[in-house]
Amino acid sequence: MSPICSAKGCQAPAVWSLLWNNPKLHTPDRRKSWLACDEHRTSLGDFLGARGFLRDVEPLDPSGPVDAG
Repeated sequence: MSPICSAKGCQAPAVWSLLWNNPKLHTPDRRKSWLACDEHRTSLGDFLGARGFLRDVEPLDPSGPVDAG
C-alpha cells in the first residue's frame, strides 16, 4: 500500500515527508513525520512552522520506513 497524504480528507499519494518535533514533548533528536502530496506540502509545512515544530522537508523515499505519527 502506498503512503497517502496526512492532510485531512486527502487520499493523494504522498511524495514529501515533513519532519517535525514538539520541543516541549520530544527530545531534540526525535523526528516525527507527516506525509504530504504536492498540493498540501505548503499548508502542512505552514501549520507546523507556525508552531515552531517543523525541522525539515524531504522527498519521500518509497523504499524507506514511514512513521506517519
